[in-house]
Amino acid sequence: MVLDVARARPRTEIAYVTEGMTWEALYQVVVFGARCLVSATATITSQALRVDTADVQLVAGAIRRTRPPATAPQPMMDRMMAAGVLAQAKMETSEETVGETHVYQLPSRLTIEPNVPVTTALFARSSAPVVQELVVPGVLPWRGWIPQNPEPNRVPVQVWYTIKRAPKTAFGDRPLPAGTVQLYQADSSGRLQLIGEAGNDHTAPGRDLRVQSGDAFDVTAERVQADYNQEQLPPVSRGMPARQRVTAAYRVTITNAKGEPVTVDVRESHFGSWKITESSVPAEKLSSTESRFRVSVPAGGSATLTYTVQIES
Repeated sequence: MVLDVARARPRTEIAYVTEGMTWEALYQVVVFGARCLVSATATITSQALRVDTADVQLVAGAIRRTRPPATAPQPMMDRMMAAGVLAQAKMETSEETVGETHVYQLPSRLTIEPNVPVTTALFARSSAPVVQELVVPGVLPWRGWIPQNPEPNRVPVQVWYTIKRAPKTAFGDRPLPAGTVQLYQADSSGRLQLIGEAGNDHTAPGRDLRVQSGDAFDVTAERVQADYNQEQLPPVSRGMPARQRVTAAYRVTITNAKGEPVTVDVRESHFGSWKITESSVPAEKLSSTESRFRVSVPAGGSATLTYTVQIES
């Protein structure tokens, strides 16, 4: 490389795109009732590159590439850029928007060795409200007819956590790169126990972080199809094909072995022309494709939800 300059330059930067270095975000969420503490780290891994005392920037976003990478990309990882000169000393990770990506400037130089992961903090620990939800997923197929299945079916009760990220708060205004979310809760001795792990997509500022930690142990559900009917309907107008209608009734029994009452969301979603014709608990329409029943279950007891779904085609 030959540089031809008209005057002296105190510093010249050379930038290029290469492969062989990746990074992953990890979020640790400690749940304390209705609030939680959230911290984040970035783990940088080099497959081939060796960089000594580098100024490191982490780039998060969906960056389109036309040339296939030399090595297969790893999931949940984004681009990393490194420059050999540190412009100024920084005490904490800073963030800025560049195009449609977010760039994180790490506060200190890092020495990168092949196959030696390096972990650094992305931001200081933050406090945020958190809401736990118990959800029984729907039985209806997303498209097509409702199958006839009279056999009782034990279904999992999913555990979801929604971490609230209100705008104009330190945590709410942070963009969160895609990565892995680990949820912890303290036992009776104060020791933190892992209660769930899930992946998260890129999360824009002000958008809540919602992840599934697993399935409930002490809250169980069983669904049975109590009735099924299929009938032919006359066409809407002359020359149009005949219509069909399927009506199915379901019974969901939820059992709670906990020492306190719980509220469980039973959800149904389906594409096309469908509706809930009757139910023992009012159906809440969340969207054109999803309805929700909120069922209260007493401590050490059970509750039964019945509902009827009608689909036309």
